[in-house]
Amino acid sequence: MIDVTDQITSVRRRAGRRPFKAAEARYVTIGRVFDVPLDDLWNACTSPERLPQWFLPLTGDLRVGGQYQLEGHAGGTVDRCDPPERLLATWEYEGDISWIELRLSPEGEGRTYFELEHLFDTGDEKWAEYGPGAVGVGWDMALVGLTLHLATGESVDGEQAMAWFGSTEGLSFITASGESWYTANVDSGEDPAVARAAADRNAAAYTGAGQA
Repeated sequence: MIDVTDQITSVRRRAGRRPFKAAEARYVTIGRVFDVPLDDLWNACTSPERLPQWFLPLTGDLRVGGQYQLEGHAGGTVDRCDPPERLLATWEYEGDISWIELRLSPEGEGRTYFELEHLFDTGDEKWAEYGPGAVGVGWDMALVGLTLHLATGESVDGEQAMAWFGSTEGLSFITASGESWYTANVDSGEDPAVARAAADRNAAAYTGAGQA
């Protein structure tokens, strides 16, 4: 489906804390360069017609103050929208509220740097238990879909993608992603033992590794 090593190494991952909305938030940031123009990447990430081709069906309004909903997943309110470079919105799922910020920037002729940041309250329980990989691995998986869509111009078959993630190769991708987020966590200043325990719990949640 995709070259695991290339996909893992082409993505930049960061985790840590930063000021946000007059307070402090934890964040995970995932980014990579795509060989497509800025406007095309913005369209792929925000268009109700194209988003389902690699992620999930979208309904709602992506203008400031508008509400959006991803089918079967998160929804929220758009706080800021500056096409084709920035989108900030709440990410509301299963009673929890966090934020996502999409940032796009030109990276030479015909190339664009994609960066998505997911921000959480510093007291977030899932982060404490699973570390940044709790959402970071999921965004890595989503980025596989975006990579395939941009490379081929075609829709990604959701059932085929999920079957791949459950395969030996797909599980190796999920494991490598989790280890990359462990490294990002340690690089942020987290105690390595705490980061290791969280990463192991996260790996078990995603792959079943270590479960009876």
